[in-house]
Amino acid sequence: MSDIVSHGPAAITGAKPARRDIGIKRRYAAERRFRAYGVAAISFGLIFLLLLLNSVISKGYTAFLQTTITVPVEFSEKIIDPNNQRATNPDVLLPANYPLLVRNALAKQLGLDTSNRLAMKALTEMVSDSVRVQLRSMVIVDPSLVGKTVPVSVLASATIDSAFKGQFDLTVDESNRKISNQQIDWMNKLAASGSLHKEFNTGIFVNGASSRPEAAGVGVALIGSAYMMLIVLVLALPIGVAASIYLEEFAPKNRWTDLIEVNINNLAAVPSIVFGLLGLAVFINFMGLPRSASLVGGLVLTLMTLPTIIIATRAALKAVPPSIRSAALGLGASKMQTVFHHVLPLAMPGILTGTIIGLAHALGETAPLLLIGMVAFVADYPGTPLDPSTALPVQIYMWANEAERAFVERTSGSIIILLLFLLIMNVGAIFLRRRFERRW
Repeated sequence: MSDIVSHGPAAITGAKPARRDIGIKRRYAAERRFRAYGVAAISFGLIFLLLLLNSVISKGYTAFLQTTITVPVEFSEKIIDPNNQRATNPDVLLPANYPLLVRNALAKQLGLDTSNRLAMKALTEMVSDSVRVQLRSMVIVDPSLVGKTVPVSVLASATIDSAFKGQFDLTVDESNRKISNQQIDWMNKLAASGSLHKEFNTGIFVNGASSRPEAAGVGVALIGSAYMMLIVLVLALPIGVAASIYLEEFAPKNRWTDLIEVNINNLAAVPSIVFGLLGLAVFINFMGLPRSASLVGGLVLTLMTLPTIIIATRAALKAVPPSIRSAALGLGASKMQTVFHHVLPLAMPGILTGTIIGLAHALGETAPLLLIGMVAFVADYPGTPLDPSTALPVQIYMWANEAERAFVERTSGSIIILLLFLLIMNVGAIFLRRRFERRW
């Protein structure tokens, strides 16, 4: 009995520290596992982000380089204006066979016989069809070029461009590739002489849509996106901020305002294609606004962006300490003066951040724009927001559906441009937040 009494308490007191140590070890182990899970989740996301960027950049960086051919072109009067009528009738310069001028210049450069029709056809296929418009514009602007020989840089065809960039396997059988052995030989000769070379592709930024990938660009899409973002900024920012100020600072707290808040939160989660259906029904079918116009796209994106701006603005207003309001009211300021002179300036960084994030989200939307017709083929710059246009994400969508191999790099290149715009907008949000941020 004495042994049980003497050893019992010691055993009990010895067991408690052991159980406590086990519990601490378990908590530490759980904390380490949680940290490991967090690091694994971040690493998982970063790996997929790097894979995405690598895929886009590796396929798209070549879109910013374009293969061109520089040759001395003779603007032959026999081909352009055989009857010498350009002085009295400038329209005779329009239908001339301008690609023939470049073909003859290439044949002379390579020492080929122009009477060989098959060789001349293969030689013509090495040059982009856009050369017709290019030379015609040069002659119309300066008719004195007729009869002269001047060096001209023209775009190579998409096939030659891809082959010169190493995107084709030239070792396969000739029947299994678009470029012939003869064209490869001519391409190498022109490259060796310096006539065929790669240069920075400004056309991808300034050209409009084209069925020829070497002449296609996102210029029209950039203008259309700029118009839409301007409309969204002009409409969504004041309306969203005004609604947020009223709901947060002035509206009575009752079931109606609660219902409005719930619906605003629900609208922020509505799929974007629903806003496209709304825009198609209201702005096009009911109001009769022109289809495929930047104005309609801007109005649809405004409706889609408003909930995001309202939620972000209300969160920024709530973050302002109540002591700021109390101090202003205590010094005799009215409710309006308190909100606009004290609360709103302090909430401005959060408001600007939410607005820019909303604009960046709207810039990348495609589904609502497809429903209002902005998928149309538009080659000319829109003069006003009412003119037909397209947008950058829609242009990417259209190029992604093209079967031509050269459009693959154009698609990835335009994605890079879109990502750069989004990056600039987010960097702008960070800068504005730090610029206007105030500490209290």
